[in-house]
Amino acid sequence: MNWQELKSRLLKDPAFKEEYDALEPEYRLLRAIIEQRIKKGLSQEMLARKIGTRQEAVARLENGRANPTLRFLKKVADALDAELEISLQPKR
Repeated sequence: MNWQELKSRLLKDPAFKEEYDALEPEYRLLRAIIEQRIKKGLSQEMLARKIGTRQEAVARLENGRANPTLRFLKKVADALDAELEISLQPKR
């Protein structure tokens, strides 16, 4: 069984799907950071130097194992020449 098959099976469980969906905004942000870093031709080490931290901190951020502050995310956005947008939207 590959990942897509497992994911499809797991998403049939309402409790799993609810938790999975709750994490989507976080993963969307992490994907955007990784994509922008790669697009800029930066390694994790290079990005870390630009924001004044260590490569390990960037790795934790990109792996979803960090709980970054807004200030840290702003530094990441600035280093990637990107805008950080945070908004609240009514639930559907």
